[in-house]
Amino acid sequence: MSRTKAQFKRIGILTGGGDAPGLNAVIRAAVKVAVRDYGFTIIGFEDGFGGLIENRARRLSEKDVVGILPRGGTILGTTNRDNPFHYPVQENGQVVFKDVSAQVMKNIESHGIDALIIIGGDGSLTIAKELWERYNLPVIGVPKTIDNDIGATDQTFGFDTALNTATEALDKLHTTAESHHRVMVLEVMGRYAGWIALHAGVAGGADVILIPEIPFTIEKVTEKLMERRRTGKKFSVIVAAEGAKPAGGQVVVKKVVEGSFEPLRLGGIGNQVAEEIEQHTRIETRVTVLGHLQRGGSPTPFDRILATRFGAAAVNFLAEGRYGEMVCLRTPEIRTVPLAEAVEVMRRVSLGNELIRTAKQMGISFGT
Repeated sequence: MSRTKAQFKRIGILTGGGDAPGLNAVIRAAVKVAVRDYGFTIIGFEDGFGGLIENRARRLSEKDVVGILPRGGTILGTTNRDNPFHYPVQENGQVVFKDVSAQVMKNIESHGIDALIIIGGDGSLTIAKELWERYNLPVIGVPKTIDNDIGATDQTFGFDTALNTATEALDKLHTTAESHHRVMVLEVMGRYAGWIALHAGVAGGADVILIPEIPFTIEKVTEKLMERRRTGKKFSVIVAAEGAKPAGGQVVVKKVVEGSFEPLRLGGIGNQVAEEIEQHTRIETRVTVLGHLQRGGSPTPFDRILATRFGAAAVNFLAEGRYGEMVCLRTPEIRTVPLAEAVEVMRRVSLGNELIRTAKQMGISFGT
């Protein structure tokens, strides 16, 4: 399906996976640059890859993106299901998974689309890679996740907004923790990477930070809490990433969703830690699970700017004939990397991370 640049006229765009603040900023920038600078037509597919499979699409003009820069979510809709290479269909009363990617390609061709911009996390970008490799579909990826765990970019948009939400929550928990002399546990998102917990924990003055990259022991956690009590500090605040786990233990799984980009839904580590703290210390402990609040709301200025740069760059790189790649931030520049490299390694917090060292010097415990 590869076309020459002279034939290049129409671009498809979709948002896949979980929503993140800044998605609309990417769409807005892509539409504006495509229409104004190149005279391209933009076709938006609704609800992620579901729109590709079911051929639900609409043309996006500059009028359609007026006022969406500060809006959270995505005007196109999204889903973390509907993988066209592993799509659930009903057969004889049972659900079976089939490869419907050929139908996707027919739908793309029915709109005369020359290239596709896929905005998403590692699941969506893996699908983008497969469409490029199997069908030679000109595609470019835009990294999106509040978890900040895509390895080929310095940062993903959505992370900064989620970090601000988590930090604000910690600020508010501090006041009630201090008033009631309690331990407050805040569980945050992040899947198998501890970026939100680490950064929010430092910014929000947490006493204990639990992240997936550093298995903890409840004995070390309670040791920190009792140390604070002995020095007259009658309250403590803990931030726990949903993927944190005890040494020798497993992550806590809330739900298994077959056919999802993320079949294991993590959640529950906050309650587990709180129960064990009360058992060991008899200190009243309460839990707040921040959940999807971290995905919502208006994007921060940083995320608006990064998302805008990504959206503009995606169109510019496609116009240059750069396919099968993902735009990325290599501070201070926006560049591209092959999609295969983009999804190869999850970006996790390294044990030598400077912020971990700083946190420890500030007296923050990681439960070790």
